[in-house]
Amino acid sequence: MTEKPPSKYGENFSKWFDWVIEVAEIYDYGRYPVKGVGVWRPYGFKLRQLMLNIMRRLLDETGHEEVLLPLLIPENIFRKESEHVRGFEGEVLWVTRGGFEELDIKLALRPTSETAISYMESFWLKSYRQLPKKYYQVASIFRYETKATKPMLRVREVTTFKEAHTVHESFEDAERQVKEAIEIYSKFFDELGIPYLISKRPDWDKFAGALYSIAFDTLLPDGRALQIGTVHHLGQTFAKVFEVRIQKRDETIDYAWQTSYGISERVIASIIAIHGDERGLILPPNVAPIQIVIVPIPGKDIDETSRVLKESKKVYGDLKRSGFRVRFDDRMELRPVEKYFEWEIKGVPVRVEIGPKELAANTITLFRRDLMERIEVNRAKLIDEVEKLLNSITINLKERAWKWFREHIFRVSSIDEAKPIIENRQGIAEVPWCGKELCGLRMSDETGGRTLGSPINGEEPHGKSCVICGKPAITYMRIAKTY
Repeated sequence: MTEKPPSKYGENFSKWFDWVIEVAEIYDYGRYPVKGVGVWRPYGFKLRQLMLNIMRRLLDETGHEEVLLPLLIPENIFRKESEHVRGFEGEVLWVTRGGFEELDIKLALRPTSETAISYMESFWLKSYRQLPKKYYQVASIFRYETKATKPMLRVREVTTFKEAHTVHESFEDAERQVKEAIEIYSKFFDELGIPYLISKRPDWDKFAGALYSIAFDTLLPDGRALQIGTVHHLGQTFAKVFEVRIQKRDETIDYAWQTSYGISERVIASIIAIHGDERGLILPPNVAPIQIVIVPIPGKDIDETSRVLKESKKVYGDLKRSGFRVRFDDRMELRPVEKYFEWEIKGVPVRVEIGPKELAANTITLFRRDLMERIEVNRAKLIDEVEKLLNSITINLKERAWKWFREHIFRVSSIDEAKPIIENRQGIAEVPWCGKELCGLRMSDETGGRTLGSPINGEEPHGKSCVICGKPAITYMRIAKTY
């Protein structure tokens, strides 16, 4: 661990991120003897669990049902959809032997589950009366990442893959589901205070086998865009391959229509990167494993210290009964300042300080991690004041993140203006585009960035010309350096 934490911005971001996930005991990466995998430590696992609880709630409220599919996909099943295979072939990890025997059929460690669940849906679903059907699972997926791996951001085992798979009677109903998925993800990222752009991916960069793909992208402190969620309209691609046929309302038989959408631990990486600072984590209260920590301040003698500890235990009980996730740090062998440092690194939103001064005035000192500020409140009003403070922290984190994000979105009118934005990782450039693939690909070549896609709100650049061919632009293309 370095004595002085690195800056989280620019080229130092990678060092800062590695530092904070280690010292805050979130995720142990690089020491397990398999490249591209990490271990969730208890504090990080709780953060992961609370984040997933929000997603599960949003999915359950909209009629999704949780399932769990096998990790292994037989090669003959996986290879049935040719475009899908071409999209993932270079990333698949294969199981080829069991004990001393070679397997008759190779087994893929799932890179995603469209093939596996479509195969099962061919047995489960037969009638429009069963539709729409919405499944989801939270599981590990495996992709043989050949580039430089990075904890949570670019790994070979994605341990927090939430994928949803839905089945519909018509194209239009699948289209409605895409809109619902976008709404679910927007609510999800809003609850976490993560800013985002929603873009329709260009056809050359859509999910393999999909009619089209929608992506949520955020921006990390090093100026790189990070894809944090995707939604795919799959059409009838997988339904035709796996014979997912249903009887429609008019009694005809047709292939079903499908969608899929997913997130991963990149969401957790975004929470850490976007809200944290050079002292460590700053966690939104709704996903903080510990929302409040109580630190007693010793008195000048044993009797005074005893009274401080007694009152601290009462405060702990009051907060616990009110439903807060609270920790009482009664390690009296440590100085208060040492405890402050530890809990600030872990990003606990509120610290309660109780000492002789507070006992004498019948007050409580509250410290808010996001602003590094102390306030004194009346002891009798503690619960109300803590609730207000946690709400204020939530709002501040979201507003602060969106402000920084918007300041790093640049709408420009030429490639020459876009180039330095991309090359210097200043953020995301939006340029007028005619909609043609050749021009889109040239944008990537000339800027060195990746084309993220176009706004889904249909905004048109009236009177603007494509920055490549000069013809009238019909939309904007977003470009950035990416992970």
